[in-house]
Amino acid sequence: MEASIWEAGGDEVAALVGARHGDPFGLLGLHETAAGLVLRAFVPGAATLEAVPDDGAPAFALGLRDPAGFFEGLVPAAGRFGYRLRAGNAGGSWMVRDAYAFGPVLGAVDDHLLVEGTHRQLYERLGAHPIRHEGVDGVHFAVWAPNAQRVSVIGDFNRWDGRLHQMRKRIDSGLWEIFVPDVGLGTNYKYEIVGRHGDLLPFKADPFGFAGEMRPSTASVVADTAGFVWTDADHLAARAEGDPRRKPMAAYEVHLGSWQRGAGGRFLSYDELADTLIPYVAELGFTHLELLPVSEHPLDASWGYQPIGLFAPTARFGDPAGFARFVDRAHAAGLGVILDWVPAHFPTDPHGLAAFDGGPLYEHADPRRGFHPDWNTAIYDFGRREVANMLAANALYWLDRFHIDGLRVDAVASMLYLDYSRRAGEWLPNPDGSNDNRDAVAFLRRFNELVYGTHPGTVTIAEESTAWSGVSAPAYAGGLGFGFKWNMGWMNDSLDYMSKDPVHRRWHHDKLTFGLLYAFSENFVLPLSHDEVVHGKGSILGRMPGDEWQRFANARAYYGFMWAHPGKKLLFMGQEFGQTREWNFDAALEWWLLDHAPHRGLKALVGDLNRLYRALPALHARDCEAAGFRWVVADDRDQSVFAWLRLGDRHDPPVLAVSNFTPVPRPGYRVGLPFAGRWREVLNTDADLYGGSGLGNQGSVVAAAVPSHGLPASAEILIPPLATVYFLYDPD
Repeated sequence: MEASIWEAGGDEVAALVGARHGDPFGLLGLHETAAGLVLRAFVPGAATLEAVPDDGAPAFALGLRDPAGFFEGLVPAAGRFGYRLRAGNAGGSWMVRDAYAFGPVLGAVDDHLLVEGTHRQLYERLGAHPIRHEGVDGVHFAVWAPNAQRVSVIGDFNRWDGRLHQMRKRIDSGLWEIFVPDVGLGTNYKYEIVGRHGDLLPFKADPFGFAGEMRPSTASVVADTAGFVWTDADHLAARAEGDPRRKPMAAYEVHLGSWQRGAGGRFLSYDELADTLIPYVAELGFTHLELLPVSEHPLDASWGYQPIGLFAPTARFGDPAGFARFVDRAHAAGLGVILDWVPAHFPTDPHGLAAFDGGPLYEHADPRRGFHPDWNTAIYDFGRREVANMLAANALYWLDRFHIDGLRVDAVASMLYLDYSRRAGEWLPNPDGSNDNRDAVAFLRRFNELVYGTHPGTVTIAEESTAWSGVSAPAYAGGLGFGFKWNMGWMNDSLDYMSKDPVHRRWHHDKLTFGLLYAFSENFVLPLSHDEVVHGKGSILGRMPGDEWQRFANARAYYGFMWAHPGKKLLFMGQEFGQTREWNFDAALEWWLLDHAPHRGLKALVGDLNRLYRALPALHARDCEAAGFRWVVADDRDQSVFAWLRLGDRHDPPVLAVSNFTPVPRPGYRVGLPFAGRWREVLNTDADLYGGSGLGNQGSVVAAAVPSHGLPASAEILIPPLATVYFLYDPD
């Protein structure tokens, strides 16, 4: 019989050996020919090759067609069968399980949903998944690279040789896949891609990689994030009950790499952080931990805001299972976990998403929309369905696989405006000349609909610094659909006010009253975040004027004002005890400061504020409703005094908050109240316990039926210097 009837053509062999074959699965493995079944294999370094059937049939030899290691031969069998390959050379022999003996794992539904942009669990299909396929254990690799001429998975298992595991392209979607037998957890890998123009690209990490190497190494690592055994069913059930807007939310914002450090400055592991950070935050009464991005990122100095491994908890602190244990431990301690999430942009490191298959793919093709001049980063093409699908699936991944309770979306303003941080001529307007990024708006609405529709009780929070209307309004009502928005105006105005010497504050009184004109236009979070203690801004305590006593008194009064102000709360780590220097991402906080009484006092105050905020519905139930707030004294600029009521539901006792932002005590200060009777002083930031002067109201005041400030009753109170006091209606 003529060999040409069943032998592969010379050009095909040369293309395969040169890793330029358009369809390696169409050549390698078992194939029907006019002469019968043929087996072809490529095993570089082998001088001989035998096929060893799994059913115990006799092994048979394949002929060497190309000295690079291409073998083929007729099969002495009538039908398809499982097999292994026994290779040999002068150094000995070894067994190989042929990846080209296996069929595809993905199906037409995967192709359709990806192209349509609606594959919610895309992370269950793309990336590296340890599975048992056709009776054999191994890892299924899948990646989207529609413009590539060739994609190979390379790694420890094939000596990083891109010729060995050239992947199958799914023409309908641009997905590439391969099942590699006998590969397991912990395997390092990347993708070797030949781009649209035939050029070999830098090796790429997996966009859906579930783990990564410790920087500066950049390979993806095969990991299982689906098999963790959770113990937080009660937490998830409680989370799903009620309206998050009416629940207390006081978040402690943390950069895991600089909260504390181990010996020699090493990073603490996720488990060590669970042992130390979680009980610390729970004891202080916070309701949530908010983590700066934990997605894998190459540069420590980016604080995680330039991520490359969107699906991989950073290896700086351990493996994905360690992060899952951390979240589970937080839930057991009564803490929710919010992640900072970065869908606005990505870095252009060569192993990342930039020019992934030889040209713009994840980024917008026009640099006027696809490149961010401030951060030298690429901007996602939100109008491309597959890209928007990947980002939405990533959000759901963190909620699904790691039980995350909320996502705080970074840099939303940069997504919403086509001309964000660009001069005239540097941006591409809409056809009607407008500057709203309609693709990004559609993506954000869809993202929020998916999060709230699939994970009841979770929250999304926008870092959005402009006057864009309806950020926290439902998508169906024309809003962006976020649950909450950071109140950057309140933060800027209040910090500016507090930085003034008290003698000058009378001229800036409206800095603290203006925010109430718009306080209920969105569902706000009041953020004293990491952004306020970097880039020369110093610390919160460092912004306070006066001598040491006055600086601490100012900080205590300010925190008291903040916790009684409408809106959820966020405080960056270290500010709870009065960190003095600016935050340094490369070193631990100044924990030694707690050896000094003023710092211990400030920390004690924050704990008491959290406990009161959580215990008293008047302080949290209507954070986002105008009915939960009433000014009592808003116009006493000469004395820099503010007084207001916080109100819950009809049966919740109201709280009166009074702030005095001068170092002058105000005895006999009359304030209007809604009810006559006893009002208990439940918080005084000037108390001895916190390092104050100890002035106060001996535990309570009694309001008489003397109208004042438009209210039917009133009381005379003593307002301590540079202090905030709370009074709870407690007639019994």
